[in-house]
Amino acid sequence: MAPTPKAISSPVPDAWYPTLAVVMLAIGLVLTASFFIYEATSSKHNRGLAKELTTGGVASVFLTDGSVPNTLVIANCEVVKPRVAAAEHISQFNEEARSPFVKKFKTIIHPGEVNRIRELPQNSKIVATHTDSPDVLIWDVEAQPNRHAVLGATSSRPDLILTGHQDNAEFALAMCPTEPYVLSGGKDKSVVLWSIQDHITATASDPTKSPVSGGSIIKQNDKAADGPSVGPRGIFLGHEDTVEDVAFCPSSAQEFCSVGDDSCLILWDARVGTSPAVKVEKAHNADLHCVDWNPHDDNLILTGSAEDGLLNIWDYDKVGKKVERASKSPNPAGLFFQHAGHRDKVVDFHWNSHDPWTVVSVSDDCDTTGGGGTLQIWRMSDLLYRPEEEVLAELEKFKSHVVSCASK
Repeated sequence: MAPTPKAISSPVPDAWYPTLAVVMLAIGLVLTASFFIYEATSSKHNRGLAKELTTGGVASVFLTDGSVPNTLVIANCEVVKPRVAAAEHISQFNEEARSPFVKKFKTIIHPGEVNRIRELPQNSKIVATHTDSPDVLIWDVEAQPNRHAVLGATSSRPDLILTGHQDNAEFALAMCPTEPYVLSGGKDKSVVLWSIQDHITATASDPTKSPVSGGSIIKQNDKAADGPSVGPRGIFLGHEDTVEDVAFCPSSAQEFCSVGDDSCLILWDARVGTSPAVKVEKAHNADLHCVDWNPHDDNLILTGSAEDGLLNIWDYDKVGKKVERASKSPNPAGLFFQHAGHRDKVVDFHWNSHDPWTVVSVSDDCDTTGGGGTLQIWRMSDLLYRPEEEVLAELEKFKSHVVSCASK
């Protein structure tokens, strides 16, 4: 008769399991929080690879196995009273609460972290995303099936994949206001330009492909395993470090600009080649992470630094031009205005689409305030950009008052 197998018993009493689960979860949350604080407050000059790997690895042991999928969530937002908010509503705002005016209607399981999203101005149902890979992913959010973000779920299939980068392109991404063009920058120090129209043209010329369906500008039913792909129209080289942000000229699909960790602002013109049209070597005294082109005035470009807390407005017509000897200044040619209101590194900004001279900017003030950030809405004095004759005429009215004050 075979011996009876010995029962396996746990060295930990069953009654301890709920307490141990809470303790392990708490440890994981503390480690994760410390990891994110470290990421937010450190720079590439003082980061330690060993510390990042150790903290992230230990936190992952306590929290998750990494199988929870990343998602791209599509929602409708009902604006009851546009651009109006009562004071009592603002005072009672709770960022943790769900808004009754934001209704999620579709979830797409994204292959990797969603680092940046951009909408195609010509078709709001088409969006581009950047993740931790060399490719840009294009999604038709109307045609994509709704998915449930459950453990182990497979990623949704992109409607189009834009190839051309040789290294990860994680953040620099822009859509053209005038044409279905996409612009991207990455760790390979390149700026890459695509046209979604190229995929449509290639599909139309191939008799084996079925026609575009449902009014979408993206060709469906491609048999490629990962999704149809299209190559670039141009790869533009001129940066010496990672390209952090890109922007199209509002009135031209062939003109665009880029900034990067090499502290350079570069203006490009695809009509004349893939080399820089104009290059500002020291646009800031630190890495540049943001750039935006004024939608009302093609002559104004805004840049922001990751470390010096400054925002510079550039005059496109004067950028890169030689400065006369008599008027030489320490500032680069074309620097029109400098906003120094932030106390720490600027992380994002945007021109106001309704007011030509209003800007909203955000800085990460963790190092100086002990946490949180600052949002500023600002505009420069109109004396700087109004016609010179008009400004002089207005100042003449105050001339006697200024002279009398100066004499006291």
